[in-house]
Amino acid sequence: MATHTAWKHRVQDGLEPLQKQLLPRYRTTERFRVYSSSLVPGVLQTEPYAKAVLGVAARKQGLAVDDSAKAAKVRVERGQVIHDHGRQFEFLLEEPVLLYQMAGTEAMKAQLNHLLEADALPTVSLGIIPKATPERQHWPEETFHIYDDRQVNVELVSADVDLTESSEVASYIAAFEALRSMAVYRTQARELVLRAIESLH
Repeated sequence: MATHTAWKHRVQDGLEPLQKQLLPRYRTTERFRVYSSSLVPGVLQTEPYAKAVLGVAARKQGLAVDDSAKAAKVRVERGQVIHDHGRQFEFLLEEPVLLYQMAGTEAMKAQLNHLLEADALPTVSLGIIPKATPERQHWPEETFHIYDDRQVNVELVSADVDLTESSEVASYIAAFEALRSMAVYRTQARELVLRAIESLH
């Protein structure tokens, strides 16, 4: 089953309520798998980075009231789940995510340093797919989140899509595995993050 909700409906009450709506899903999930080719995943975002990203969303959706600052606080509070023992977080990022300057220079440095700190946690696995990966086994995809083996959330330009049909969930799990096969981890991943930090002026 798929639930397709246009962003204009998802954010009609503001960005802060939307962030709060996601809390139950995070509280009941034990294994998170997140792939992103565009942004640092929300659960790993610092407050300044989240505020910048959500500010773009507020402008894009033409919200009458920009509550991106409040929404950013809720997003960062939700991100504390990465410290919960007994949970597992697997993140896959395309290398350009590290280079897209979504916020000011200092905010970007802080965000990238936060990735390094998160990667040191026992609950977190951070994989980065290098730009120079030869003969990719899978092309870049839209951002998606897998919650345990029961639900997938896909972020499209026009809408937010939730999938619960087992065959569709299995397709995204297979895609995640194919993408993961190209990723680098630990020392090599940290080198890519440090290189991105050094590129900031």
